[in-house]
Amino acid sequence: MKLHELKPNVGSRSTRNRVGRGQGSGNGKTSGRGHKGQKARSGGGVRLGFEGGQLPLFQRLPKRGFTNINRKEYAIVNLTDLNRFEDGATIAPVTLVEAGLVKKELNGIKILGNGKLERKLTVQAHKFSQSAKAAIEAAGGTVEVI
Repeated sequence: MKLHELKPNVGSRSTRNRVGRGQGSGNGKTSGRGHKGQKARSGGGVRLGFEGGQLPLFQRLPKRGFTNINRKEYAIVNLTDLNRFEDGATIAPVTLVEAGLVKKELNGIKILGNGKLERKLTVQAHKFSQSAKAAIEAAGGTVEVI
């Protein structure tokens, strides 16, 4: 098989409808747009969400809450995930990104106390939950807030 012999599967591609190419085509003259009116014009039609002058749905619905522009989003890591590191290792945010536990650091890393820690580790992060802090210290490790 060569590159020039490749063909798409039968039925996977259809020919484009060429409008305005004579009456015999079935889409000649007005090109399927009908006679006159807003939708027949070039650039015609109404904007997204327009309901003919009736108050649009998005305006009729009640507005609730707000978005806090100062909100800090933390990348979370559970204690169970830290068991993959060796005993006595120092775990920094860079280490977690390299290990693939965190995709992006965001505004910092928060360690949560979900699961059980079976290693003695030095963990450096921006925030810790109280249960995570207690579990790390119970395992003989240390907690460092960056």
